[in-house]
Amino acid sequence: MKLKNKIALVTGGARDIGRAVSLTLAKEGASVVINYYDNEEQAKETLQMINDIGGKAIIVQGDMTKWDSVQNLSAKAVEAYGKIDILVNVAGGLMGRHLITEMQEEFWDLVMNLNLKSVYYVCKAVIPNMNDGGAIVNFTSQAARDGGGFGAIAYATAKGGVLTFTRGLAKELGPKRIRVNAVSPGMINTTFHDQFTKPEIREKVAASTPLGREGNAQEVADLVLFLASDSSSFINGESVEINGGIFFS
Repeated sequence: MKLKNKIALVTGGARDIGRAVSLTLAKEGASVVINYYDNEEQAKETLQMINDIGGKAIIVQGDMTKWDSVQNLSAKAVEAYGKIDILVNVAGGLMGRHLITEMQEEFWDLVMNLNLKSVYYVCKAVIPNMNDGGAIVNFTSQAARDGGGFGAIAYATAKGGVLTFTRGLAKELGPKRIRVNAVSPGMINTTFHDQFTKPEIREKVAASTPLGREGNAQEVADLVLFLASDSSSFINGESVEINGGIFFS
């Protein structure tokens, strides 16, 4: 029970990696505030899974690209549990693949808002309610290091911003002993790649990976648990690659 009596807020916490994170933190004793955007059924399923293992959680709908919605999420967390100890910013997405010459400004802004501005908003709203000694885990991507796959320049740029934001915030919050780190997934078996990556590309990447496969959501969640717990008490401002060895930073 590494997180006994801790309160964790997980944006995008109802499906795929977010669901695995929410469940893993709950298994380790945290009470979890699960944010979801539009799929209430998935959120209720995740909540039931936590209830089934004897954990504690609530679900809160919210668009993390809207300041009022983010403020409401933070307020609901404090209303339910009185404090926030851990923040995990999972919410994000590719949204589509477009070359720079065909990309509309609206699409660029959408990707930036979802992947980068949302992290700024949530941190800005939550940090005043965080206890000293807390932990923030942001989600960047291997794309932030290598530029991303074909047509993913907007996503890669946004995730590069999250990487830099993480490092700057780690310095800023050091006096409060709030650690800020990031996880940087490579090819993980989720609906993200089901939707945006062709099967033949996934097979090629998996075959090129030293471990010979894609990762899974639970492996990423276990890394988040490490960074959110006292097991990583002297790790701050770091981005940990989780890609099976296909890329080294």
